[in-house]
Amino acid sequence: MERLQKVMAHAGVDSRRKCETIIQEGRVTVNGTVVTELGFKVSANDKIEVDGVPIYREHPVYILMYKPKSYISAVSDDKGRPVVVDLLPQIEERIYPVGRLDYDTTGLLLLTNDGDFANLMMHPSSQMDKVYIAKVNGIPDIQALRRLERGIVIDGKKTSKARAELISFNKDNNTAIVQLTIHEGWNHQVKRMFEAVGHPVMKLKRERYAFLDLKGLQPGDSRDLTAFEVNKLIQMAENR
Repeated sequence: MERLQKVMAHAGVDSRRKCETIIQEGRVTVNGTVVTELGFKVSANDKIEVDGVPIYREHPVYILMYKPKSYISAVSDDKGRPVVVDLLPQIEERIYPVGRLDYDTTGLLLLTNDGDFANLMMHPSSQMDKVYIAKVNGIPDIQALRRLERGIVIDGKKTSKARAELISFNKDNNTAIVQLTIHEGWNHQVKRMFEAVGHPVMKLKRERYAFLDLKGLQPGDSRDLTAFEVNKLIQMAENR
């Protein structure tokens, strides 16, 4: 027997917290009876419906993808652009991205159907290292790098401390390669941080997420996370 909201989250309805709200709103039935009690437990044989739609208890799926350029980090797009789940036609479960990478950004992206896991990874308290490699216009000096590390104010809120390292530069083209490690996942955060120090991003790739990397993968490739990797990510997030 498992708590109803946990089963709903694992089925991909939403995060566990949001599933609790859905239950309290009277939108869930178990075997035809409306349930609003958060402690209610269900068995494998119970029929659960949300807004009249049956949910199916999917096997948890955890995927690491090397997102290519020109794909939206979503399950659908109202403009008809390609989305990352298009690259996983063999997956029958209802998976969705954990966070997002911009349309023109490449690199490491996690996908899952486990709402609890996704919510934990995206929660600000998890403080997961996200390592980006950026090709920028101009060559950042030490002052610009230190500004990035101390934090940049975006929409009235300052980013947390980061790590910035100048990897290489090309004086002829007036460009540089910079590695930036951040912990948040704000909208267009990396691009806006570099813009704030006068070095717009020309190309961006996320190389690492916590201890995970893209080793052995090409753009568009993906692999399943191992049970060890999933458990380690959860442990890291919960122990911050």
